Amino acid sequence: MAYNLASATVGGNFEKFAWLFMRLSGVLLLVLVFVHVYSNLIAGDGVFKLDFAFVAGKYASPFWQLWDFGILWLAVLHGTNGVRAIILDYVSSPAKAFWLRMFIYGAAVLMLVSGTFTIFTFDPCLTAADPNDLPSFCSE
Repeated sequence: MAYNLASATVGGNFEKFAWLFMRLSGVLLLVLVFVHVYSNLIAGDGVFKLDFAFVAGKYASPFWQLWDFGILWLAVLHGTNGVRAIILDYVSSPAKAFWLRMFIYGAAVLMLVSGTFTIFTFDPCLTAADPNDLPSFCSE
């Protein structure tokens, strides 16, 4: 029995919107990631200045939290959609395709929840940390 691609879709337009999402999110991800790399490595002092204090200083700004949140969500959803399409193209067994999709969806949810939690609950002023490793605004 051949695998019916139509049975794997949610609705008639789902694949069209998934295709469109891949193109738009790919372009947006390029912009977000290039600005991220530029601001962290090129505009700053390079890779040698990337440490806890640098990240803490960045995450003190809601702008950079939202920026990294956008990168996280777009990258995970873009990647999940790409792997979903590969599974639909190359896995012939409906049961295997279903469980593989459930696995990648579960992994995506885990990454999104843990990444979002990390971005928005990051506390740069740890009480047990060495004061020399903390950013300057923690001692104020």
